[in-house]
Amino acid sequence: MTTTTTATTTTATTAASVTYWSRIDSPVGRLLLTAGRDGALTSLSVPGQKGGRSVQDGWRHDPGPFREAEEQLGAYFAGELKEFRLPLRAEGTAFRERVWAALDAVPYGATVTYGEIAARIGATRPAVRAVGGAIGANPLLILRPCHRVIGADGSLTGYAGGLERKTRLLTLEGAWSDRP
Repeated sequence: MTTTTTATTTTATTAASVTYWSRIDSPVGRLLLTAGRDGALTSLSVPGQKGGRSVQDGWRHDPGPFREAEEQLGAYFAGELKEFRLPLRAEGTAFRERVWAALDAVPYGATVTYGEIAARIGATRPAVRAVGGAIGANPLLILRPCHRVIGADGSLTGYAGGLERKTRLLTLEGAWSDRP
């Protein structure tokens, strides 16, 4: 799945910035989506997510900017969509943005290891832990497919949304079969 992404390295919030939010029901729980004034999605969080976002004072509830995301997510969960075409805006360090771009290149139905992601961005073997940290900080679960990253031994490891959700997403994509 290739995701159309517009990445920026912005960490400061200006008085002119606005965050819009909406919730969408899905088979993996109620999703919280956020977007900026430009309509680009800035996060997708699931209930109980480690490091997930929650609605903040001053955010504006408006489902309008999220209609296309809701449609595409519905098609994805129905098994009808393999490639999201949504404007995304991640905010992170240059290193995280390189890791996230490598995630965007992992196709639907495939898995890669943390080491393979490190190699794709030219990181050294000792940097695999940092790569894992960048993957864990992915603010756009599902849309930016961090669920497709597995351990070097083929095991399911580390997913901010929980291993049960990771299993469900990989099974939906045909990359994993339910195992006891």
